[in-house]
Amino acid sequence: MTYDAIVVGIGGMGSAALYHLARRGLRVLGIERFDVPHELGSSHGESRIIRLAYSEDPRYVPLLRSSYTLWRELEAETGEQLLIITGGVDAGSEDSATVRGSLASCALHDLPHELLDAAELARRFPGYRLPGDRVAVYQPDGGFLNPERCVAAHAAAAQRLRATLRTRERVLRWHAVDAGVEVETEQGRYRAKKLVISAGPWARTLVPTLDKLAVPERQVMLWTKPLKPEYFGCSAFPVFNMEAPEGRFYGYPIYGAIPGFKIGKYHHRRERIGDLERMDRAVGTEDEETLREGIRRYFPDADGPALAMKPCIFTNSPDEHFILDVLPDHPNVAVAAGFSGHGFKFCSVVGEIMADLAVDGATKHDIALFRLARFA
Repeated sequence: MTYDAIVVGIGGMGSAALYHLARRGLRVLGIERFDVPHELGSSHGESRIIRLAYSEDPRYVPLLRSSYTLWRELEAETGEQLLIITGGVDAGSEDSATVRGSLASCALHDLPHELLDAAELARRFPGYRLPGDRVAVYQPDGGFLNPERCVAAHAAAAQRLRATLRTRERVLRWHAVDAGVEVETEQGRYRAKKLVISAGPWARTLVPTLDKLAVPERQVMLWTKPLKPEYFGCSAFPVFNMEAPEGRFYGYPIYGAIPGFKIGKYHHRRERIGDLERMDRAVGTEDEETLREGIRRYFPDADGPALAMKPCIFTNSPDEHFILDVLPDHPNVAVAAGFSGHGFKFCSVVGEIMADLAVDGATKHDIALFRLARFA
C-alpha cells in the first residue's frame, strides 16, 4: 500500500502532524520507535509551559495565538482538558533579555500585562521571593499543557480519522523513489507521496543536514514537596520563565500525578548527547543541587523533600529557533526539529504547518524565522 504521507516520530510535533494530515482526509501512516506517549524524548513530564508574552522573539506570538486556538479545538473534540491557565511570569533584572523581550512582545501585539516589582509579585503570589532588584512581567494568558495527554489526544484523534499508527518500530532509513519516498524500518518498508520527519533528538540520524543543527542535550526536571503547599497551587502560582545570575529557570505549580512544585533550568548542566543510545538517564545529587540552587534562592517555601526527578532531552539549534522546512533536495520531505527546549506549546500549530508543507509545499503561517536557509 502507498500512503499519501508518512510521519516519522509520534511525539508532540509528530502526533499533531499525523492528526492534521488525517483531518484533511489523507491516508497517513505514523511510525514511532517507542510507545505513544513515552518518556525517552522531549514530550513528557506532566506539564509544559505555554505563554503569549514571548521573550524569545515577537514573531512567535501569531503562532502562539493559533496554537491556543488549536489546543482549545482539540479539547472540544476530545472532551479532555489539556491546557490549564495560571497566568505567566517572565522575570529578571529590568534590562535582562527575558524582561525586555517579554515587554516587546506585549507592546507589539497589544497583550494585556503588568510590570511588577519583586515586592508586589510576592504580595500577589507569595510563592515568589525574588531579590529587590528584579522585576516580573505578568501576563494572564500563560499556563501549561499536559504533554502526555496532548500526544495521546492528537494520536487518538488521528486514528479516529483512519490514520494508521505503528509503535515500537524503529526507522532505519528513507530514500526517494519515483513520485515519493520509501521508509525502511526494522519490520518492513512503506511508501508514500510525502514524508514528515519529526523525530526529536533522533531527527539528525535520519537527516544528515541536521547533524550539527539539531543537537541533543540532557535535561532534568525536579519536583519537590512545598513547605507551604497553599502558595503553589494552580490558582496561587503562575508558571514562570526567569533569568537569574545562576541561569534561566522555569517552573510550574502543583499538578498531576506528582503532587509537587516543578522546576527546570535551561541547559541544566550543559551536557550534549553524542550517542542517544548511551545517554545517561540516571539522575543524581549533582542534578538535584543544580535545581535546588534556584529553589532556595527564589522559591524557599518550595524547598521541601524531593518527590521525583526525571531526565528529558532538549534538541538545540544554533540560534535556538525552530527548524520548520522542506528539504532543499527533497521538496516532498518536511522536517520539524531543533525546538531548543521551548517548542511543546507550539505542537498544535506546528502540526498544521507540517501538514501544509507536506501537502502544499507552503503554509499560511509566517515561518521565515525557521527556514533552513538561515544556516547556509
